[in-house]
Amino acid sequence: MSPPPDPYEGVDLEHLDLRAHPEQYRVGRGEQGVLRVPPYKDELLPLWRFRTPELARESAAAIRARFEAYLADGDLVGADVARKFLQMGHTRARRYANHPGGRKYDGPVPEDRRGSSGAHGRRELPRGPEDPDKVEAARIFKDAWDAVEQVEAYTSWRAEHRRRFG
Repeated sequence: MSPPPDPYEGVDLEHLDLRAHPEQYRVGRGEQGVLRVPPYKDELLPLWRFRTPELARESAAAIRARFEAYLADGDLVGADVARKFLQMGHTRARRYANHPGGRKYDGPVPEDRRGSSGAHGRRELPRGPEDPDKVEAARIFKDAWDAVEQVEAYTSWRAEHRRRFG
């Protein structure tokens, strides 16, 4: 299975302010693009932690507060990127819960596949014993992620944005 297409292929993200040009934002699949979307990545990345349940709780609460602030300001792109950080908190904590050190596959990523997800011909490493702290951190982020997915103002905007802009 090939990776999903890059929604920002050919876009100069380094010089694009998606707060000023929300029409150029692409929702993408899952958490796709979360670490590439300025200026939001710089605002949210410092808040994102999942090493312990305590850090995950603080992080999820801070990101959720940012989600609410973005929503209150009518900045629905920011709200979507905050949702992606919550989703990424869940998925990364789960990966570390299942695989000590967070490595899921053996060997380096082929140069032409950097930035893609998946094994790309590499062998999947066996799961280790689950790390209960990471399991709890994942649950904390999942609860926060599920909560924002219930916010009608956000989900209706996301559906409309996808319909209009992709």
